[in-house]
Amino acid sequence: MTTDEQRLACAYLLKVAEPPTCALRRFVAEHGLVAAAAAVRAGNVPDQVSLETSARRHIDTAAEDLAAGEHAGARLVTPEDEDWPAWPLLPLTNAAARGLKWASAPLGLWIRGTAPIEESFQRAVSVVGARAATSYGEHVATEMGYGLASRGMTVVSGAAYGIDGAAHKGALNANGCTVAVLACGIDRAYPSGHTLLIDRIAAQGLVITEYPPGTPPGRHRFLVRNRIIAALGTGTVVVEAGQRSGARNTAASAAALGRVLMVVPGPVTSAMSMGCHDLLRNGLATSVSSVAEVIESVGLFGDDLAAKPDSTPRPTDGLDPESLRVHEALELRSPVSAERIAEVSGVPLPRVRAVLPALELTGLADRCESGWRRANAEV
Repeated sequence: MTTDEQRLACAYLLKVAEPPTCALRRFVAEHGLVAAAAAVRAGNVPDQVSLETSARRHIDTAAEDLAAGEHAGARLVTPEDEDWPAWPLLPLTNAAARGLKWASAPLGLWIRGTAPIEESFQRAVSVVGARAATSYGEHVATEMGYGLASRGMTVVSGAAYGIDGAAHKGALNANGCTVAVLACGIDRAYPSGHTLLIDRIAAQGLVITEYPPGTPPGRHRFLVRNRIIAALGTGTVVVEAGQRSGARNTAASAAALGRVLMVVPGPVTSAMSMGCHDLLRNGLATSVSSVAEVIESVGLFGDDLAAKPDSTPRPTDGLDPESLRVHEALELRSPVSAERIAEVSGVPLPRVRAVLPALELTGLADRCESGWRRANAEV
């Protein structure tokens, strides 16, 4: 478990460095939280770490931030804690090691809520989309959130208006677990119109941020936050997205992290579905239209397969191409000679004479005194 000294060091580092902090994250991994924090305070760090920390290294409000977090009902979780979501965040570490600086894993997470962290992310799906969602998009997102939560999946999103909020509400209405990842301090509710929603999420699931208490939302922070949303879900579902949008950014992050990327198709006339269709056209995502298809895409092999759509089989489904042509040449009422059937179907006469008895055995043709006709029972 994290010691008080380590937690203070983590709170300090989260304050002085604006995420993502790739160089600082490597420095902490090499030296530990306490030694890294001391080195940052003293300015005794490599140049890349200095670039990430020099502007704020004189600001040490770690104790105040921990008190503010506790006052907001939150706690600071570090990689040294047993309930740190190491496995879901591992793709971020791996991507950063490949040179993707935006993918650096967080140094720590401020978490509000009583849901068990490790258990919450064992089966999780991120659902994201446009803020200016259509009624179609909000309906789909609500149904998606409800259905996923009903099947024991955690729904991860960003608590924004539109698709995010609809997905959270659907999961809450199913009494399931949902996780909101914020782009501001844990003591702030953004957007303010979702204050009650975020409180409900904290009561039933988790509210998460890497930003210390008091941090205001910022446009760049939403884009940085999206990498955590993409990482925490085994897969990401984009319900609606414009050509340029935060949802597209989350989708790109999910694809880069190796997560399953799914999109819900929409009307071709809707600007809010253009981003989804573009992801499909470029082969970056797979199309899903139901909760079962989402779970099949991210679930366990053999255990979470979606049921095939019901379809009434046709009596002719098993016929080979020549037999089907012979069958189509038959008339329902008037018997036809084998020679005429050969002319209509284009199948050689010897083959027609071989196929017709087989069709009779399967109930698809009737032999008459003057020829052959289609069986009355055949539809």
